Amino acid sequence: MSEIVPEGDDERQAHTVRLELVDEPGELLNALRPIAENGGNLLSVFHERGSLTPRGHIPVEVDLECTSHQLETIVDALRDSGINVIQAGTERYGEEVTVLLAGSLVETDLSDTLSRIESCASASVVDFSLTDEPGVDAVSSARLRLAATEGSVGAALDCVRAVADEKELQVVEPFAEGVA
Repeated sequence: MSEIVPEGDDERQAHTVRLELVDEPGELLNALRPIAENGGNLLSVFHERGSLTPRGHIPVEVDLECTSHQLETIVDALRDSGINVIQAGTERYGEEVTVLLAGSLVETDLSDTLSRIESCASASVVDFSLTDEPGVDAVSSARLRLAATEGSVGAALDCVRAVADEKELQVVEPFAEGVA
């Protein structure tokens, strides 16, 4: 007898899993192994070693692609491995936008800047690169590629602007479509 799978349960989609890890060698690898072993495809990993949760663990956010059934299996496998799963759920990231930040990124706590942008509703930093300007005191630039849920790019950009304004950073935003 074959198992009846509800319609849509076999569709691969983006999911976000939030974990707390002990600060010991190999813990991130231990957390990623059950994802790979159960059919998950990694989209991004946000590992903030400099920040601790109230329990003294390292927060890690993993974006992955899998079916709903695979997600349940992955979460169970993570918990069986002793990994503390804080939250697991679906987030549909249908749009991407790239922005540039310039200024005293390191001195204004780059980790905090990225965390605050990540905490914005419906946005995730999927790619990041930092460049320091040699010979220029405290000036650096960063390229951030953000994934946002359908229709929420504007809200993600508002969040980037707010954090940048507070930290006196410059933002270079993408041009609107159709603008030459």
